[in-house]
Amino acid sequence: MTAKPRKSKGNAPKSKLRRSLTTLFRLCMIGFLLGVAWIVYVQWKVQVAPNQPLPEQVDVGIVLGASLRQDIPSPGLQERLDLAIQLYKQGKFKQLIVSGGLDHNGSKLTEAEGMRDYLVKKGLPAKSILIEPRATSTYENLLYSKQIMDQKGWVSSIIMTHSYHGSRSLDIAETVGLKQPLVSSTKSEVLFMPYHEARETMAYTKWIWTKILLKAGI
Repeated sequence: MTAKPRKSKGNAPKSKLRRSLTTLFRLCMIGFLLGVAWIVYVQWKVQVAPNQPLPEQVDVGIVLGASLRQDIPSPGLQERLDLAIQLYKQGKFKQLIVSGGLDHNGSKLTEAEGMRDYLVKKGLPAKSILIEPRATSTYENLLYSKQIMDQKGWVSSIIMTHSYHGSRSLDIAETVGLKQPLVSSTKSEVLFMPYHEARETMAYTKWIWTKILLKAGI
């Protein structure tokens, strides 16, 4: 009777290693594909700004801040403020909240103060503008603006920002408890959009993680 050849004991560790590497490769591929799918989803959200019909009038408009340059609103921020002026003149609101804290770029004014000064120079009455000078993020912009609204007894609002920033702004507004918030956005003629759209992908991802932590009470 012919004896069966014995299997080499050295093959078992190699086979186990191959299986481990195959599993690791598959997990990496799944992670990669999920990452790509997430980026595509967020970029779709960035490209498709909320398209909400605006009512005749709301209690207040909220302008989300951006950087100042030598205490003057940057060209991008001016686009948001020009949108606010347009809607104010259409009678969409009689009161405005401008929100934004102090930039770390040498500015002596907060974003909110620079925004107010710009609007006043453009002809809006100073008494119609309330400043929120503490916020350092979109989440704080809307959270602190809601606190002002609560103090004033205001309920309805229109949030003004850029189109690429609209979807995240709306989601944050709903999360902080604004009642049926509306977003009016403007496309930019001055910003380098590939940079801002890529940056918004990271910002949106960070916000979703923050939102999960908030809902978990962490």
